[in-house]
Amino acid sequence: MAALIAPGLAGDVLLGIASSGPHSNGYSLIRRIFDRAGRPGDADVGGVKLIDALMAPTALYVKPILELLKSHELHAMAHITGGGLTENIIRVVPEGLGLDIEASAIELPPVFDWLRREGAVPREEMWRTFNCGIGFVLVVAPAAVAAIGAELDRLGLGHRAIGAVVPATGEPRVRIA
Repeated sequence: MAALIAPGLAGDVLLGIASSGPHSNGYSLIRRIFDRAGRPGDADVGGVKLIDALMAPTALYVKPILELLKSHELHAMAHITGGGLTENIIRVVPEGLGLDIEASAIELPPVFDWLRREGAVPREEMWRTFNCGIGFVLVVAPAAVAAIGAELDRLGLGHRAIGAVVPATGEPRVRIA
């Protein structure tokens, strides 16, 4: 059986697994934006009603990740909760290392795009508050990306490489560009 072996190592790849929506994060801000916008629950966001997109059940990753661990080594993993992308992944990365996250690799789902536009939420606040479509992140060796990606496909989990673990160059340790 494969196992979680060590916190992220320089050169490791960040594989982002798709979220099902906001999950349970940022709802104080979501409520403010929704109220200021006039509570437009029927507004269309990507082919679904806004209210349905906001209330989509949280994706649960436990069973597929346990299945993945049976045959693949993961250096680390992080559930993207409160603190968004900037505060969660770095918790599983040792001091002396940082993260380079490619903003262009993260396709902002329509519900998050609506929140950003309607709430005039700055980019940095979006990354800190919301999962922005990435609900779980795996930190994996570069050589394992293809095999783990194939297994994630088999498990029905949308995913993409969103960045890498890099030597830290000071503060902040997380760079999203």
